[in-house]
Amino acid sequence: MLNDLVEELTRKKKTISTMESCTGGALASEITNVEGASDVFKFSAITYSNLFKIKMGVSKDVIDKYSVYSMETACEMSRNISKFTNSNYGVGITGKFGNADKENLYGDNYTVFISIYDKDNNKFYNDTAKAFKQNRKENKMLIIKKVNDMLLKII
Repeated sequence: MLNDLVEELTRKKKTISTMESCTGGALASEITNVEGASDVFKFSAITYSNLFKIKMGVSKDVIDKYSVYSMETACEMSRNISKFTNSNYGVGITGKFGNADKENLYGDNYTVFISIYDKDNNKFYNDTAKAFKQNRKENKMLIIKKVNDMLLKII
């Protein structure tokens, strides 16, 4: 699915890194399924817990004020993973696939927040997706497709 993305990043000599929560590394996995991904893909962090989002640079104040399920948190994720790896693009994904989270009571149970940070232009590209598919794998693939479409327009 991400062949065109890897080809475009390679052609433009750009790199990408990801910080994923609800997708659990599925985006990173799909990128690395493409031949030549090692030329463009630097690093991925799966930050399922608030603690590890914070350890990766997400502001605790942002999480406390807006919740872990917010565009503000997704932006922190995308910018911090880009900075941590010195990648041209950082992708941050956080949200829920229909399950309530007893540790984080706020946020719609079906909304996923996607942020792509373009380090070279210091710009965020943000969007949301509704995760209403029957199972987690289908929801992950829905998000990956959305991120892929976003990135191909940005790059």
